[in-house]
Amino acid sequence: MTTTGVYETTSSSYGTPARLETWDIVTIVLYFVLVVGVGLFAMCRSNRGTVSGYFLAGRSMIWLPVGASLFVSNIGSEHFIGLAGSGAAIGIAVGAWELNALIVLQMLGFLFVPVYITSGVVTMPEYLSKRFGGKRLRVFVAILSLVLYIFTKVSVNLYSGGLFIQQSLGWNLYVSMIGLILITAVLTITGGLAAVIYTDTLQAVLMIVGAATLTALSFIEVGGYDAMKEKYMEAIPSSTLNGETPGCGLPLNDSFIMLREPTDPDVPWPGFLFGQTPASIWYWCADQVIVQRALAAKSLSHAKGSTILAGFIKVLPLFLMVMPGLISRILYTDEVACVDPDLCRAVCESTSCTNIAFPRLVLGVMPVGARGLMMSVMIAALMSDLDSIFNSSSTIFTIDVWKRVIRPNSTVREMMIVGRLWVVVMVCLSIAWVPVMLLLQDGQLFLSIQEISGYLSPPIAAIFLFGMFWTRGNEQGAFWGMMAGIVVGVIRMIIVFAFQGQAGSCLEPDTRPDWYHTLIGKVHFMYFAIIIFVITLVVAVVVSLLTSPPTKDQICRATWWTKQWSKPRTDNLEQELNSEVKAKSDEKDAEKSDDSLSEDEERSIWRKGYDWFCGYNSTDVEVTEQERMDKLHKITSIKQNPNAKLLLDVLLVFVLSAAVYMFAYFSVPA
Repeated sequence: MTTTGVYETTSSSYGTPARLETWDIVTIVLYFVLVVGVGLFAMCRSNRGTVSGYFLAGRSMIWLPVGASLFVSNIGSEHFIGLAGSGAAIGIAVGAWELNALIVLQMLGFLFVPVYITSGVVTMPEYLSKRFGGKRLRVFVAILSLVLYIFTKVSVNLYSGGLFIQQSLGWNLYVSMIGLILITAVLTITGGLAAVIYTDTLQAVLMIVGAATLTALSFIEVGGYDAMKEKYMEAIPSSTLNGETPGCGLPLNDSFIMLREPTDPDVPWPGFLFGQTPASIWYWCADQVIVQRALAAKSLSHAKGSTILAGFIKVLPLFLMVMPGLISRILYTDEVACVDPDLCRAVCESTSCTNIAFPRLVLGVMPVGARGLMMSVMIAALMSDLDSIFNSSSTIFTIDVWKRVIRPNSTVREMMIVGRLWVVVMVCLSIAWVPVMLLLQDGQLFLSIQEISGYLSPPIAAIFLFGMFWTRGNEQGAFWGMMAGIVVGVIRMIIVFAFQGQAGSCLEPDTRPDWYHTLIGKVHFMYFAIIIFVITLVVAVVVSLLTSPPTKDQICRATWWTKQWSKPRTDNLEQELNSEVKAKSDEKDAEKSDDSLSEDEERSIWRKGYDWFCGYNSTDVEVTEQERMDKLHKITSIKQNPNAKLLLDVLLVFVLSAAVYMFAYFSVPA
C-alpha cells in the first residue's frame, strides 16, 4: 500500500509549502479596506454614546445581521484549525458539536431570550443579580468570564490564527498577530456592538463563500465523497507503513460515525448528549459573547429569527471545515498524520501536526489569488471572534465590575471610557499569554478547548437553568451550588493537566500512577461534566429548601413562569441610565458656567473631535417621564405578531427535525 500525497515523503519536502504571492496579498489588502470601511460606516451611523447604544447596538438590529453575527462570533480561526485538525485525526465525530449547537441555539431564542428581555438585562452576571439578589454571584461570574476570555478564547484564537499566518506567509508570528489584534481592537473600541455586528455580517458572507470554494476544489481533487471515505481509511503515514512506528497513525475504524460507543475515548454518545450539552447550554444560552448579540435584536421575533438563521448556518462547518480536514490527511498524509515526533517537528514544530490540516489544504489546492481569499477568510474568522469577545468583555467589566463594585456612581461618559480602556488591557494581556499557549498546544486544539469548558461551564449552565425555571431557588442555593460545582471541576482539571505530560502515546508508555487511572482516567471528561452538573443542582436545591424563599421582586419577570407579569421591575438598567444622562447634562452645564468663554472656545475643537470619536452627542435631548417609561416598556416587551410567531414556530420544528435527522444519518453505521 502507498500513501496518497501531493508532496514527496522525503525529509526535504517538510516545511516547504507554497507561499502566498502578489495577487494573494492584494486580495488580503482589499479585504482589510472593505472591513474597515464597513466598520467606519457603522461607527458613523450608530449610537455609541450610551450604554445601550455601545454595548447592545441600541437594541435596534434585525434578524439577518444578528443571525450572521451569532454564527461568526462562534466561528473563530480555532474552528478552521481545530475542526479540520480533529477531522484529520479522528474523522467526522467532531462535527457533533456543530449539530448540537443547531439545537441549543433554539433554546437561546425560544426559552432564554424572552426572560432576559423581560428582566431588562444587558449582561449575564446582571441577570443573576436581578434574579437572586446580592452581588457575590454577579461579581464571581463576571470575573470568571473575564479570566476565561483572556486565557482561553483570545489566546487560542491568536495561536490558531498565527499558525495559519506562519504556514502561509512565513511572517514573524508576533508582528502578524499584534497587527490583526490592534485593527480588531480599534473597530471594537470606536464602533461598539453595532460596528461589530455589521462587520460580522460581511465576514460571514466571506467565510462561507471562501470555505465553500475550498471544499468544492478539495472534493474535486479527491474524487468526491465516496472516494474520500475510501481514501481516508488508506491515509497511513510512511513511517507506519515502513514499520518504524507500528500501529501508530492508523485511521479509526469508526472515522465516519459521529456519536460513538459509550466507551469511545473521543465522542461517547451518552457523555456527549448528557454531559457536553450542559457545557453547550452555557456557551450558547448564558455566555455574554453570544447572548449579547441576541439582545441587540429589535424585538423577540427578530431574536428568534436570528437563532433560527444561525442554526441553519451551523450545519455548514461539518462540510466546510471538518471534511476538508479529512481530505487534507488524504492529500498530505505524511505531514498532517505524522506520528514520529522528529518528523512532526520538522513539519510544524510540534509533536502532532493535525492542526495544520486546513492551512496545508489551502496552500496546496487553492489557485493564486484564491489563496489570498482563504487567508482573508481566516483573518475574518480571527477578527470576528476577537471583536465579539472584546465587546462582550468590556460590557461585563464596565457594568458588572466597574459600575457595581469599583465606582457605583460613575457617569455614562466614564463608563464609555472604561469600556474602551478595558479592551486595550485585554489586548496586552492576551498578547503576553501567547507564548504560554504555544507551549500548551501539542494535541487536538478543538477537543482541548472542549475539555476545559467541560470542567468549568456545567455549574454556570446549571445555575442559569435553576434560576430561570424554578421560582423557589434562592441566592444562597445558587451561590453554594455554583461553588460546589466549580471546586469539583477545578480539582479535576488541575489533576488532569498536571499529569498530561505523562500520558504517553502509541510510541511512548503511559507513566501516570495507578490511582490516576482508577479515579480519573476511566471517567471521560464528558461523563464528569454530568457529575459536576448534578452536584451543582443538588447542592443548589437542598440549600434553597433549607433557607428562605426569594422575594417576589426577585422573581418578577426574571423566570420563565413570571415573565408575563405586568408589574415592571424597579431595578431596570435603562432607568438608571436615564438618571445618569440627566446627571451628565447637569455636569456639563456646571462645567460651562465655571469656564470662561475663551477657555471653552480654545478646547472646543479637540472636545468635538474627541466626542465624535467616542460617539458622544454634543447636546443632551430632554425627554419626559412618560417617554422614558414608554421606552422602558418597549425594550422589555416580548409581544409578537401572531403571523410572525406562527412562522417562527414552524421553522423551529423544521430546524430541530433537521438536526435530529443529521445526527441519526451520521451516527448509524452504513
